[in-house]
Amino acid sequence: MQSLPLPAAGDRWCLFLDFDGTLAEIAPAPHLVEIDPGLPELLIRLSRQLQGALAIITGRPLRDLDTLLAPAALTAAGQHGLEKRDSTGKIHTPQTSAEVRKLVASEFDPLVAAEPRLVFENKTHSFSLHYRQAPEQETACRAAVARLLPQLEGYHLLDGKKVLEIKPCFANKGHAIADFLTDPVFSGRIPVFAGDDVTDEDGFAVVNAHDGISIKVGTGPTAATYRVASEAALIDWLGEIANMPAAPADR
Repeated sequence: MQSLPLPAAGDRWCLFLDFDGTLAEIAPAPHLVEIDPGLPELLIRLSRQLQGALAIITGRPLRDLDTLLAPAALTAAGQHGLEKRDSTGKIHTPQTSAEVRKLVASEFDPLVAAEPRLVFENKTHSFSLHYRQAPEQETACRAAVARLLPQLEGYHLLDGKKVLEIKPCFANKGHAIADFLTDPVFSGRIPVFAGDDVTDEDGFAVVNAHDGISIKVGTGPTAATYRVASEAALIDWLGEIANMPAAPADR
């Protein structure tokens, strides 16, 4: 396996990191995830070293991310970019109609009531149905999604690791990263993005187009230019970066 690169002297990186499957092992259900106790402090150190040019790019809502990474409240894109906390700390969110939320719940709530091992996440702006604990229910879950999508104009299915996510077509991790790259804190730097799932491939494409460094965590086909075996190995690499001398600040 190819070794991950480290910043050379004078390199100015901006770092984008997925969360589940990248910084933390995927859990049977989202609320059961466990993180390395030192992770929040490590991310704070990295953000300071990069003069703030670090962002978490996740499918989770920002409120969940902040709870897991407290006391860190990092620049981040939640729900694949539907929520954004920019480098000034300002939070941007879209409008999602109550009718959309009601329609999705009308399909997913009965499934979860009949099979409690299924997990329905109503994230307000996007919606996830997890079948990791009940893989035999995949067909029923996909049938529910197939009934829903024709009724939801402007939404599509994002097919992840044992999870089906319905979200607006305009939002993905690539768009989120591209948006951050227009922020003065991030612009003009070499973009680096690590992720583990098919949902991260849009981010890899954007980073590759900017001659950056894309890193796939784990197995599976990918457009990423590097690969690392596990979340723990990626965190070790991030620790190496955190212990390096900081690059010069912008003048």
